Amino acid sequence: MNRPSRIMHQLNCVGCFFLILFLAGCADSDSNEETNAVKAEIPEYFSLRPETEKAYGYTHAVKIGNEIKISGAVSMDNAGNPIAQGDLLQQMKNCYADLDKVLKHYGCTFDDVVVENVFTTNMPEFLNQAAYRNTIYTKQFPTGSWLGVKELALPEFMIEIELEVYKTN
Repeated sequence: MNRPSRIMHQLNCVGCFFLILFLAGCADSDSNEETNAVKAEIPEYFSLRPETEKAYGYTHAVKIGNEIKISGAVSMDNAGNPIAQGDLLQQMKNCYADLDKVLKHYGCTFDDVVVENVFTTNMPEFLNQAAYRNTIYTKQFPTGSWLGVKELALPEFMIEIELEVYKTN
């Protein structure tokens, strides 16, 4: 066998080897999908204000496995009425107080938060008050985004904060 033919033969053998590995991996991934389907977690929903959430059509939080998604918290009383109108700092404090209640329901703290997204209708004022977050996140800040928006669900709301949490077993 001449040199180019021998190289082609070796490449074909290597290619067949990788094809066998790939097919074996596919078979394993199919069985893993079946195993994962059996281990699928049932979502655990939590409503902070059930009547308000039902009226607006959302659930405040859902936990699946080790992950918790928390809907945006706004500054409202237990009847769903906006509070601290015109006071962004107090609205921010009210948001974090509600988020703390949700976190505690699941046995978590702000140390378990991995994503925090803040939506505000007044970004300059939020930036002036953002240092308050240092009292919430005392170990490390989560990832996330700060977004200036035209409006939130009700015109009185100046800020909305949503979280994603990862809780180890």
